[in-house]
Amino acid sequence: MGIIRNLFNSNKIENKHSKTAPITVQVGNNQPSFTPRRYDKFAEEGFQKNVIVYRCIKLIAQNAASIPWAVYDGQNRLHEHPLISLLQKPNPTQSKAELFEAIYSYYLISGNSYLEAVGPADSPPHELWSLRPDHISIIPGTNGIAQAYRYSVNGKEVDFKVNQLNGHSEILHMKAFNPLSDWYGMSPMEAAAFSVDQHNDASIWNKSLLETSGRPSGALVYNPTNSEMSTVLTEEQRLALREELEAHYTGINNSGRPLVLEGGLDWKEMALSPKDMDFISGKDVSAREIALAFNVPAQLVGVNGSLTYANFEQARLALYDDAVIPLLSHIRDELNNWLIPIFGEGLRLDFDLDKVEALSVRRDKIWNRLQSANFMTVNEKRAELGLSPIENGDSLDVNRI
Repeated sequence: MGIIRNLFNSNKIENKHSKTAPITVQVGNNQPSFTPRRYDKFAEEGFQKNVIVYRCIKLIAQNAASIPWAVYDGQNRLHEHPLISLLQKPNPTQSKAELFEAIYSYYLISGNSYLEAVGPADSPPHELWSLRPDHISIIPGTNGIAQAYRYSVNGKEVDFKVNQLNGHSEILHMKAFNPLSDWYGMSPMEAAAFSVDQHNDASIWNKSLLETSGRPSGALVYNPTNSEMSTVLTEEQRLALREELEAHYTGINNSGRPLVLEGGLDWKEMALSPKDMDFISGKDVSAREIALAFNVPAQLVGVNGSLTYANFEQARLALYDDAVIPLLSHIRDELNNWLIPIFGEGLRLDFDLDKVEALSVRRDKIWNRLQSANFMTVNEKRAELGLSPIENGDSLDVNRI
């Protein structure tokens, strides 16, 4: 029996389960538990239609995907290994950066991200595929562990079984903390859902205002000058007047065109009220709340008046500290638990921050502090920087202290 099959289907592990795990199953056994929120709505109303959400997710996902991964055997960094080759070319259609950007983006949009390992049963996987969260439903098991992951597209289904003893599967489910679901993660967009709706509504309102030449709508007042004329327009007159206004006096191309009135008609302009002006400024408030949900400094997404950080450099540093690095740490731990054991014992996967330009100022400060630390050996300093030891680097010159 092969490595993957052993890992996913082993029955030799002692059967121990949490006493509370069986009661976490909230639906019938063998029945899929569907996501509590619709992923397609988050993707459409948030990522596709809201520029602030799009910018936040792109900032986090692209910056995180640009950070290289390193494979270690103990403390030694490996430069050639099948796992390195797999990460560099995960599947025939995606590069490493493209695959990981998809993983991070799905995670930020839905709170869930799924990775499929593809390969023969007697060897480590030779392909990794990121799966759309809305195509996956979880079939709960009886011990608080998913029984299977069901992938559904166009009425076709395939189940990926989960080992009920150790929880291993060909599918890796990476999820954010969700206080109200035992099976699915919670997206940052869910916390910002009301702000996203408000921001989208404000954009629609501003677009409608622009189409009326930047002015609010007015009122046509019918006041016949001839006493013999009816004081009420007929339905046909109303319809004809409405069609003429929409055809010749509304829209961007008709901006500023003079309105010709006759037959007792008068135009009454309506000004923007203070309440309307507050609605416009409220768009920036919604944008700040969206950025807050994603842990992205508001000034990085172009919000006017955002001076949370003294300069752009500090804002970029905060982006890595609060959003990028925590996400990378979460994905790293998941991969180390799920993927690394298939390749052998003693290996570990970690991300390499030395190539990140935004963190160079911090690295310089650490290096300068270590340089002046005369009480540390060369190898101790190198260990602090994540470097391997060198020969004769463990001696300390007492005369320097």
